[in-house]
Formats: sequence, C-alpha cells, structure tokens
Amino acid sequence: MLKKLLFYDIMNKKILKREESVMPDTRFITEFDQYLFGQGTHYDLYNKLGAHPMTVDGEEGVYFAVWAPNAEAVSLVGNFNEWDENATPMERLEPLGIYEIFLPEMKIGDIYKYCVTTKAGYTILKADPYGFQAELRPNNASVIADISDFKWQDSRWMKKREKFDDKKDPMFVYEVHPGSWKKHEQTEEDVDGFYNYREMAHELAKYVKDMGYTHVELMGIAEHPFDGSWGYQVTNYFAPTSRHGSPEDFQYFINYLHQQNIGVILDWVPAHFPRDAFGLAEFDGTCLYEYADPRKGEHPDWGTKVFDYGKTEVRNFLICNALFWLEKYHVDGLRVDAVASMLYLDYGREDGQWVPNIYGGNENLEAIEFFKHLNTIVKKRNPGIVMIAEESTAWPKVTDKAEYGGLDFSLKWNMGWMHDFLEYMKLDPYFRKYNHTKMNFAMVYAYSENYMLVLSHDEVVHLKCSMIEKMPGSYEEKFKNLMAGYAFMTGHPGKKLLFMGQDFGQHREWSEERELDWFLLEKEPNHQLQLFVKELLHLYKSNKCLYEYDCWPEGFEWINADDGDRSIFSFVRHSASGKNNMLFVINFTPVERPDYRVGTTCRRKHTLVLNSDDKKFGGKGKRRPKEYKPAKKECDGRKYSIQYKLPAYGVAVFKFYCINSGVRLCMDLLKNILKNY
Repeated sequence: MLKKLLFYDIMNKKILKREESVMPDTRFITEFDQYLFGQGTHYDLYNKLGAHPMTVDGEEGVYFAVWAPNAEAVSLVGNFNEWDENATPMERLEPLGIYEIFLPEMKIGDIYKYCVTTKAGYTILKADPYGFQAELRPNNASVIADISDFKWQDSRWMKKREKFDDKKDPMFVYEVHPGSWKKHEQTEEDVDGFYNYREMAHELAKYVKDMGYTHVELMGIAEHPFDGSWGYQVTNYFAPTSRHGSPEDFQYFINYLHQQNIGVILDWVPAHFPRDAFGLAEFDGTCLYEYADPRKGEHPDWGTKVFDYGKTEVRNFLICNALFWLEKYHVDGLRVDAVASMLYLDYGREDGQWVPNIYGGNENLEAIEFFKHLNTIVKKRNPGIVMIAEESTAWPKVTDKAEYGGLDFSLKWNMGWMHDFLEYMKLDPYFRKYNHTKMNFAMVYAYSENYMLVLSHDEVVHLKCSMIEKMPGSYEEKFKNLMAGYAFMTGHPGKKLLFMGQDFGQHREWSEERELDWFLLEKEPNHQLQLFVKELLHLYKSNKCLYEYDCWPEGFEWINADDGDRSIFSFVRHSASGKNNMLFVINFTPVERPDYRVGTTCRRKHTLVLNSDDKKFGGKGKRRPKEYKPAKKECDGRKYSIQYKLPAYGVAVFKFYCINSGVRLCMDLLKNILKNY
C-alpha cells in the first residue's frame, strides 16, 4: 500500500511529499520526536511544538502542536473561527498526548489560543507554551510569528564569542530594566512611553560603549502580564515581550549590540511561574508543568507554581527554552533567577509545608540533576556563553563541573560580598573601624566559587534606598563614599554588575513605572560620579590584572587588610605577565592622611593612574606627582614603600611592573635548583 510521507524542509519551510511502499509515521511530529521528548532530550522541540508557518500540498498555512496529555480534547480558537470552541478540533498523537492540526487559512500575525477540554468536562483557554509572540497586555492570546527570516550580521561577534572565557576575560555588566531605563513622553496615544527594541538598541549601545561596560543584562524580556513583577512571573517563555515590539525587533536589538561589541545576558526564570488562567498552571486540567503536591508545587511566599523537575517533558521544555534564547536570538548568557528556591525543598516553607527527598533531606534531587543537564548541554552546544546563578546560600560547587559533583554554572552571584559591602558602606565612618572585617572577609572564600560581584536592582527597591541614599554623611560626602565603594568593588576579584542609575547617583528608589532621573546629570556631583565610574570601567577593561586572575589567588595580594583604626584598605591586583599590575589604596573615612605610607611588592616605580581628588571628580585638584619611586623603608611588613598624601575618602590607583610573589617564588626555587645542579 502506497502512503504519502511528509518531510519538513526547515530551510524552505515546506513539507515535501514522496510515495513509498512502507508505512512509517507520516506526521510532522514523528515517533522519533516523541521519543526524544519523552526522554527529555529534544533540544530543538520549539521547531515542532507551537505554531509554524509552512506550505503543505501547495497550500500556505500554519501547523499547530501542543502537549496536553491529560486533556479530553483540544481545539484551536481565534478570530479566524470567531472563537468557536467546537469549530476546529485538533488530532491527538499517541503515546505522549500531543495535539496537532494544519490550517491553510492561518497566517503570520493571526492570534490564537488552545481550547482545552478537561477530563472533568470544563473548558479552559490557554496561550501557546511554545508561542513565539504574545499580545500586548492586558490581552494574552498567542500571535503567529516567524523568527527564521532575520538576517543576522553579527558573525564577527559570534566567532569571537566561541573563545570567550568567563574566568579570564573582562565582564562588567550593566543591568537594565528596558521599560524604565528611558521612556518617551507619555500621552493619551502612548500611555506607557516604552522604547521600541530598535530605538533602544541605539540609545543603550551608545551609553554602554561610552561608559565602558562589556555586557548588558536585561530584566523582564520573556512575556509577562504584570509590569510590577519586573518580568519574573513569566507566562510566555518563548516570546519576547510585546511591550517593546516584535520578535524581529528584539533580534535587531541583539544584532546591533553585538555589532557594537556588547554582549547580551537575559534574566531567565525556571524556578516558578504564575497562576494566570491562560498560562502554564494546570494546563490540561491537571498539574502538567508543576508538581502535583502543593508542598512541592507552590511557593507560599510568592503565590506561584513550581516546575516539576522530575518530569522529563518539563525538563525538556526548560532546557530547549534556554537553548532557544541562546541559539535563535544569539543571547550570550542567562542569569538564572532564584536558584536557591529550586535547590531546597524547604525554601520559604515552614515545618509541615514541605516534603523531604527519598533520603530524608531538604535537597531537591530532581532540580540538581536538571541543572547539571542544563548547564552541560547549553555550554557544549554554545561555546563561550555564560550561565550565571543567583544562588543566595552556601550551596557547594555551584560553579564546579558536573562530573565533579557540581552544578556546572559559569559564575555565581556573590550575595555574601554584596550584603557585607552594603552593611559596611551604610555605616557612619566612625563605626567602620569596628566593622572592618565586613570588607575583607569575602577574600576568605573568594576562590571557593567563580564569583560575580553584584549591586543589583533588588538592593534599590522596597524602602532599601538608592545606592547614593544608603551612604552616610553630607550631600557631598555621600558621593565621595560611593566613589570609594565603587573603586573597592572594581579592584576586588570577581566579575562585576551594576544596576542602571547607580553609576550616576540616582536618588529615588527605582520604580518600573518611570524612567531613570537622567536630569540629575545636569547636577555637578552626579556628573562627577558618572565620570569616576566611567574612568573605573575603562581602567578595568584596559588592564588584564583586573580580570584575568579573578578565579585564582595568584591575582590578588593584600598589602594591608587590617588597618581598621584608619579604615584604609590597600591591595594589589597582579597580571599573569607581571606588566601593568595595580596597587589600590582606599580611604573610607573623612580624615585626610597627609603622612600616609603604603608598602609595595617591589622597588619599581609606581605610576598614579586614578586619583579621586582630581577636580573632574569633585576633588580639590591639588597637584601631585604622577610617578612614585618606592623607598627602602619598611611599611605594612614590606621592605619598600611609597608615601602618598591620602585625601579624605581618597582613592589612589597605581600601575607598576613587577612579577607577582607566586611567580617570584617559583623563579627563586628554579634558580636554586639550577644553582645546586
């Protein structure tokens, strides 16, 4: 018996036919697709499920497929059939319970939903879990889109990305909420004032390049119904939010930033999803994507659902979603939100509200395996991308390889450093001497993980005050304090992240409802702070000593970590070559130290490359030498030292050539071996 076999030509978006005297699966979704999906390894599943424009038998239309195994029936509804729940039934595929249909009359831009009839007999309208576009809120239907036709022009960046090393290369990230970075004047016709992705690309790239950031990290890109969630309550995991334009517009955004040599990182939320009736919650009338037991499937504090990481199809959904953003949109990395909430079964729960694992512990063993699988596959398929964990506990081996028992993330947010740093910076300078260890303690564990130092959006909301308003002292002293803090952060080992507005001293707490207070740059102190941060960023990018040894102790050396009485920190960042090492001296008090002396690691001249007392930074602008020759005078336990008139809240950074102590030790040993030989 001759059968018409259908084969999908991905390049031309056509289904090809041929006749054979065999009887394999004739559907677009094959038995092999279902096998891979059931195994949790169909990494390109978004090419099969969802809505896909194509041509069948010479007819143009759209193929739809959705996973709803526990549904009694599924139909397609939309304007095309006047939302008639009975007009367009879909065909069920076994054994996984995927429903499919091809409709010739459908086209790009049409809206649709799936009408799911549950076993209990009621119907629910659901947006497409794999839909590439969604309506602008408050509407929530899925929109047929084609993301395959965009002409990418970032090949140079993508080739360079393959060699990117997140341990050795510079990363100073600018965290951005697109809806509130800048806004158009709000009118009756444009009540939101949102920038389109295309115009935002040019504005943002210009600012980021000028300042010297290496990457942007975008909040709230995946579609979400509520602005106040900041994008952390996702309803459409494969759709960039329509607030700023179409999927093609978002592709343009990333393409343009890559052309400007700027990386793009997305916030990604696999930890939970909202209860919205049109979303993933109880998708087919049962707990399909979430754990069925509310003690595992719900977050009491957040009112959200928790993905069932033990279900292969759910893991597949999340992993192929991560790959979707990395491969279809050329995103350079994902910052994974709320990792701790996934790892601990008792996270945010009281006794009796959670279920122990099979060994009686509080670890979510299924989530652990999910992370190992996720990070292994995405990094293998996309060399040079970064996976960043927002993990707020002391969970071990977050950034260690999966084969060594780790979760295999590239970097981990250093929340411990952030909290200690902020607590110290908020103190009246008089009391800082009693809290000196808050600033040096992070070096005790600095190399236990591969860290990123962060001052994120979470720290400037909910009555926590903006960064500048956290600072003690007079109006002028607040800016001096913050300059000193940013200098310490820049010199400290670890990749870096600043939230928008922090680099120029935004006074008001951040709100998603309004744009940043850019008018503040007309004020001298704010402009001076921005210039100082800009100087730090360009200093960072142009000197390897500040990033290439972030993950190895050879790159950092305390000169004096214990000068608590004066609240002064001095340390050296070493380069691998011995060239362009940097000595940081930072005074965290309003007391000037005209007789200050600091030990040095060698006798070579030190060149002053950053001085916070410069007039352009709001300092006194006193003339001082550019070069300092260390004298043979003991200080800080060193044979040589230099004298420097350290201003109140003064920051001084010196550049010098000197092979670091670790390398020196090795060379001395080698010399002795050769001498004895």
